[in-house]
Amino acid sequence: MIIAGLIFCSSAIFWLSLPDVSILQKTNPGKTALMKEREEEYRKKGKLLSIKQVWVPLNRISPYLINAVLIAEDDKFWHHKGIDYEAIKEAMERNIKKKRYAYGASTITQQLAKNLYLSSKKSILRKLREVAIAFQLEMHLKKSRILHLYLNVAEWGEGIFGVEAASIHYFSKHASDLTPEEAVRLAAVLPSPRKHSPLDGSSFVERRAAIIYEIMLKRGVVEEYRNGE
Repeated sequence: MIIAGLIFCSSAIFWLSLPDVSILQKTNPGKTALMKEREEEYRKKGKLLSIKQVWVPLNRISPYLINAVLIAEDDKFWHHKGIDYEAIKEAMERNIKKKRYAYGASTITQQLAKNLYLSSKKSILRKLREVAIAFQLEMHLKKSRILHLYLNVAEWGEGIFGVEAASIHYFSKHASDLTPEEAVRLAAVLPSPRKHSPLDGSSFVERRAAIIYEIMLKRGVVEEYRNGE
């Protein structure tokens, strides 16, 4: 009886400690937890870096970029409810083979939850909170709103957050004007945006960009022109 009571109390405290995500229905967040974490890192290292972010509505983001990000980060986004159980199972199997935590399976909703409210440091408690907040986000927000928020707060390099700031920084143009080639390169670096740049010629970026572009071609997102045809 006592154990059951402790479990109930712990569960209640856990859920009550979660942020109120319903305010995100109509209000954009200020600095995210990840932005604040990065600022603290810069301060400790003596870096004179400031956060660059420009909010844009979803209809002012290139459809090439939207499709590229979904393919790269969460191809089942429109169909799951915050958690991709098949991806989790596959990641666990791959991690067991590697005998270390090498692969994640976070959906865009989970990534948004982490970026907005949590630390980037890995722990079981943080993962549990991430999953719980993801469920809350899916419950209170439309899918299009979750995607809109994610594209505006995702990290795209040192101090660069959101697709508009990234587009201006790397390609000197607005997010609405991105070409398919630029879009896939931006999407390709999302797993490690501080390690890779959309402009570098590393095998990692080139390979991922090529794969994303090929999928976009097959799905008719990009029309392939040859010899002016």
